[in-house]
Amino acid sequence: MLWDFDGPICRLFAGHRAERVAGDLVEWLERRGLRELLTEAERESPDPHAVLRAVDRRHPRSDLVEELEERLTHEELRATASAMPTAYADPLIRTWTAVGVRLAVATNNSPRIVRAYLTGRGLLPCFAPHVYGRTRELGLLKPDPHTLVRALSALGADPSGSLFIGDTPSDCEAARRAGVPFLGYARDERKAKLLRDAGADTLVASFEPLLRMLWSPKRA
Repeated sequence: MLWDFDGPICRLFAGHRAERVAGDLVEWLERRGLRELLTEAERESPDPHAVLRAVDRRHPRSDLVEELEERLTHEELRATASAMPTAYADPLIRTWTAVGVRLAVATNNSPRIVRAYLTGRGLLPCFAPHVYGRTRELGLLKPDPHTLVRALSALGADPSGSLFIGDTPSDCEAARRAGVPFLGYARDERKAKLLRDAGADTLVASFEPLLRMLWSPKRA
């Protein structure tokens, strides 16, 4: 069972908005006279990962990208203090672990912040050591299936017998490219439409039905 992090497990930027983080990264570039590195659309993007990837496309593996990625990781670490757990995710993770399902995280976030959040929730033993996230090779972020393939390989898992829970079109695409069935988590209709448009055909708005199914005496 593979999980994306921000969305299915928690809302990382619930109290530390991603839009502000993206804006801070853009301002940091502009203060260094690097405004023209980004298109107007990229400068207005609410997604900090989009800003980071845009710079990496123009200056791959550079010191600039390394420093920008470190700034993003710092903001993600700050955000863990106010991250909001996704409803029913904690008990679902614990229940799957209790019945012997092996879990891994495959995310575009820094693995450092994933471990920090999971440790704070007492969930790290459910996943450790299988937390796979952003590396210096930013071209391997989802929708590239790299993190999913790493997780599957480490678990010794058959892709077709696994499941990836994600909440973005890039998650859906990464699952398709890795040959892993995909379960879309869509907490609102906007998210659901994006996932359906990306080709996701199995969506849930809440993890409660999954948890009730696991707790049901008829589960077997």
